[in-house]
Amino acid sequence: MVLRYRSWLAAASLLTAFQTAWAEAPIGYVKNVRGTATVLTAGKSLQAEPGTQIFQGSQIRTGAGASLGVTFKDNTVMSFGPDTDLTVDDYLYNPNQGQIKFASRLAKGTLNYVSGAIARIKPESVEVRTPAGIIGVRGTQFLAKVEE
Repeated sequence: MVLRYRSWLAAASLLTAFQTAWAEAPIGYVKNVRGTATVLTAGKSLQAEPGTQIFQGSQIRTGAGASLGVTFKDNTVMSFGPDTDLTVDDYLYNPNQGQIKFASRLAKGTLNYVSGAIARIKPESVEVRTPAGIIGVRGTQFLAKVEE
């Protein structure tokens, strides 16, 4: 009985470690940056450069005259213009399990969005919130501008 109990504990511990690692896996990467831009994740701010990891909950900020491009796991591409602030609120891309969602919040600035697999598989699961409303993605590309 002790062996089974320990095996169960080991399996539960392994599952918890896997779930934690999965939740902390990057969902995208900075592909290019011009000027000053930062990625804020879990209270830690990093100067954005090609290869900087993006996680669920990351806040992407560009400075005056800056631009930045991000490619996500599903090949969604987002390009940001100067003085932009976007937060990735929810990102789930596990199509084999039917788990697909991409929700973000554009507080200010400009965004060029090009759809990846999430929008092609389940377009109603993609949304970009702005102070004025919600953009539901039904096409393959859109531009958005939010002024302060």
